[in-house]
Amino acid sequence: MKNGLVQVYYGDGKGKTTSAVGLGIRAVGNNYKVIMIQFLKNDLAGECKIIRDLEPYFKVFHFEKEHGLTWTLTEEEKEELRSETKNALNFAIKVMDTAECDVLILDEILNVVEEGIIAETELCELIDHKPDEMELVLTGRNLTECIAKRADSISCVKAIKHPAQKDMLGRAGMEY
Repeated sequence: MKNGLVQVYYGDGKGKTTSAVGLGIRAVGNNYKVIMIQFLKNDLAGECKIIRDLEPYFKVFHFEKEHGLTWTLTEEEKEELRSETKNALNFAIKVMDTAECDVLILDEILNVVEEGIIAETELCELIDHKPDEMELVLTGRNLTECIAKRADSISCVKAIKHPAQKDMLGRAGMEY
């Protein structure tokens, strides 16, 4: 791919991962290879089930064991999560160095920064490491200035009305 960009989907609304996955499917339809690394999620989400059918053109990876909500973790569990996240970031760098794909999606990576699991500077360094020929897609709730400066495209997904405001739980096939 010529002129790969850095795209960001962020905000408190629904659809950030869905947008990134949709972009990935569009890329596969145009003969590009896609790798998605999901952070703070397990592989039970609906998108992971269907992406398996698109392998080897679209692959999804998880490096974390299931931990539960980040604010409920013990210090030992947080340290384990940091280590798992570092492994995922090292894998992302390897993917960039080997040009293993045309589109690299780091799903929920902005939340990893927001939760303090990795430093903002680590993500900024990873963005700076991106080869010119690779598209990099970042998702999550909050966008920092440092990351925004490095992005070529930023889409804010804003919740105007959200089922969680009515204490509705996420539904299989709709929210995950």
